[in-house]
Amino acid sequence: MQRFINWIKSLFNRTMDRLEDPEMMLDQARRDMQQALVANREKAVQAITQKNRLQGMLEEANKKSAQLEKQAAMALQQGKRDLATNFMREKMTNDATIATLQASYDSAVQTVEQVKVAIKRQDEEVRAKTAEALAMKAQWKQAQIQNSISKALDGLTFENQFEGFGAASERIKEAQSEAAARQEMFSTSIQGKMMMMEDTSRDMEAESELEKLEQRLGLKPATQEASTATVSVGLNGAAASEAVIQSEAEKQLEELEKRLKSD
Repeated sequence: MQRFINWIKSLFNRTMDRLEDPEMMLDQARRDMQQALVANREKAVQAITQKNRLQGMLEEANKKSAQLEKQAAMALQQGKRDLATNFMREKMTNDATIATLQASYDSAVQTVEQVKVAIKRQDEEVRAKTAEALAMKAQWKQAQIQNSISKALDGLTFENQFEGFGAASERIKEAQSEAAARQEMFSTSIQGKMMMMEDTSRDMEAESELEKLEQRLGLKPATQEASTATVSVGLNGAAASEAVIQSEAEKQLEELEKRLKSD
């Protein structure tokens, strides 16, 4: 039940938001002005119609008065004075009607002219308000676009994107430092020294083999020094490693003797 009530509230709020939308409000105001203008034009048409009817009645009354006057003149010419008198009485009554019609017609003409001016002004106002509404709708759309841009910019983040680069750089530096430390420790250990001696022995053997190749190719004559170097290079890596181990053992024994004597 609560979910249904919440749905009704959200639907009502959404409808109210749409009703309060400036673009819809401007469209509704423009429609109201157009409807009012159409209604006023219809009233103006009715007023003009009544004015035209009065004009027609006035013209007919004037024609009737002219006809009665003509008939009275003919009666006098024929010596029928009583009949002429009746025609003149009827003309006088018709003239009174003409006076009333003329007053009504003059008032109608004045009213119609005022209505025409009012309609013209209203039409101009509607046109101006329509143009103003279009400008306001454009401003509303521009404001919505600016708000969308601002919201998009508010969501931009740059710091978090570069944190990974900083962390990776620190890890790489740490690994490089650790590798350098291990290399330093390895170079000072017995195993490291042995491997260095073995590398030196291999280099000397390779150099000896190159000299032999040069001698076979006739690029270098054989000498006593070369043979001596060859004999010395002939020492295997195991003998060199043994010498290094012996030397390191002697150093450790000397340090132990010094500690014992000091105790």
